[in-house]
Amino acid sequence: MTNWKKAGLTALAGSLVATSAFAGAMTVSGSANLTYAGNSGAQDNAGVTADEVNKGIDGSRWGMNKTLSFSGSGELDNGWTVSVSQGLASGGMTGAGITIDMGDMGSLNYESDTSARGIGKIKDMMPTADEDVGNGLDSDGTGTTGSLSGTVDGGTTGFHYSKVVSDMVEIGLGYEPKGIADQSAQGGISGAGAAASTVSGFIKIDPMDGLELGFGTGEITAAAGGDNGDTDDHTTYYASYVYGPMTFAVQRSNIDTKGSTADDEQTRWAVLYALNDEMSISYQAHENDDNTTTVDEEATGISASYTSGGITIKMHRNSGDDIGNAVSNESEHTEIGVTFAF
Repeated sequence: MTNWKKAGLTALAGSLVATSAFAGAMTVSGSANLTYAGNSGAQDNAGVTADEVNKGIDGSRWGMNKTLSFSGSGELDNGWTVSVSQGLASGGMTGAGITIDMGDMGSLNYESDTSARGIGKIKDMMPTADEDVGNGLDSDGTGTTGSLSGTVDGGTTGFHYSKVVSDMVEIGLGYEPKGIADQSAQGGISGAGAAASTVSGFIKIDPMDGLELGFGTGEITAAAGGDNGDTDDHTTYYASYVYGPMTFAVQRSNIDTKGSTADDEQTRWAVLYALNDEMSISYQAHENDDNTTTVDEEATGISASYTSGGITIKMHRNSGDDIGNAVSNESEHTEIGVTFAF
């Protein structure tokens, strides 16, 4: 009798697995990107001898990146859709997430890494034909750290809820669980080393054809002193307008640092012109005011792209002065690339 029960349960489990696999679908997409990049400027040459600079010894300027994206989805009995995604770039994981689409109730997503949460979804709403104005710029000469200052952040690991309230309104809420101090591990919820969680949100409004307005705010794990449960206040608001082939946008972001007067006020504006369905050009400008310094960080960038079928040719050139709000910190980045989608 016991053996019959085991056989019956095994058959039932196999039937459920087969039914689930039949209801879902898996897809794989990818791209290959070949680029030529060159950097110059006081900060880009930091750590390189004058003789090496004069001889042009700055390493190979050619690079290649290949990306594969795996995704699968299935529909539940109540009509909800559950999907999972996984990205691989140059052999390493770039992101993994689960999304539950609840129809009129909105969508709930969890990402394990590398995806903006909450206010981070609208941290840079400037139109561009290729990359943003900060891409490739170097703040300290290492070539590995961040570029421009004053950009808001809502975390990269955790939950994000979004809902289109009407044809005019969309909302988003983000939550990145607290972690252990000086580590990326999640769940450090007790003891002196527990950092604060990040909570933020945004709202987008389309009051008329072509016009979009947005506002976001949040309490973000403090950049300094976060191991004490402190948070920084991040806010941003923007406006963008599409008129024919032109797109105009402006954005203002503020970061109020906990227990410090080192607050940032960032202003960006941009314009994009679509020459036709295949080719676009854009210009961006950035300025950040740190109230502890006497100089403002400034940067500009131009970009262009051309798409034909599965091939995209793109380029951008960014340059910045007083990067990190430090005098004489100059950085320039030029990049030309071709991407093949498959």
